[in-house]
Amino acid sequence: MEERKWEDLEFDCLVSVLGRLGMESLLLDVPFVCKSWYKASLNPSCWKRLEWDFTLLDKFKEKYKIHKCSVDAFTKFVVGRSNGNCTGLILPNGCTEEVLNYIADECPALIYLSLPSRTLSCEPSIVPSLIGKWEHLENLGLGSCRNLFNILIQISLACNKFSGLRISFANIQEEEASAIVALLPDIKYLVLRGAWINFKNLVIILQGCKNLVHLDVSNCLGFDPDEKVLELASHIKTFKCEGSMLEDYDDDDYAIDHDDLVYDYISS
Repeated sequence: MEERKWEDLEFDCLVSVLGRLGMESLLLDVPFVCKSWYKASLNPSCWKRLEWDFTLLDKFKEKYKIHKCSVDAFTKFVVGRSNGNCTGLILPNGCTEEVLNYIADECPALIYLSLPSRTLSCEPSIVPSLIGKWEHLENLGLGSCRNLFNILIQISLACNKFSGLRISFANIQEEEASAIVALLPDIKYLVLRGAWINFKNLVIILQGCKNLVHLDVSNCLGFDPDEKVLELASHIKTFKCEGSMLEDYDDDDYAIDHDDLVYDYISS
């Protein structure tokens, strides 16, 4: 019996296999296997989930001998491969307002979006105005809580299937806690790992978000995860509060990597 070769695999099957690979393999490995693999890798179905590794741009430039390629240009290039089919997007740091507008227009099917802290810091006012273009959005990751109230207002108006929010290194005061409760009444997944949040504001969330099935307030500062907290959170299927403390902390012990927060949230 003649041995079948991978390059002879039916096109649709090959697309299905390649669609399970990550961006790095699709960009740096698959195109150099054979022409049929390269052609299949250009199918928009392979580019539904786009998750940046912070070293990917450098690897891309080295592989293709490109001397100059900005974060904006690279992001638009990769997003363009999806041809509007992208459903999950984790953006790299350094994206400008131009790229955010491009993504809003080119990724109408987004279900999950993660915006890094530098993007929110540089262009805090533009994000709320773009939320309305992602009506299918169910999960949002924010690198900070800047402009949170306006972002949540737009989510409540435009995203009727929204269920999950992650905020990195947030400062959750009464205004932020109350906004989460009032504007996201049906939220199921909330990740505030590494946040500053006191007991009073934690109680606002615990008592107000009645549909929570996953709440991560581990490694937070501002409350003691005692029996009182555990009792208030007893209705939540998965409640994480390990490492949280009331008092001051050591910077080295408290350091949390932003990428860890992103992938912890996705896997949960």
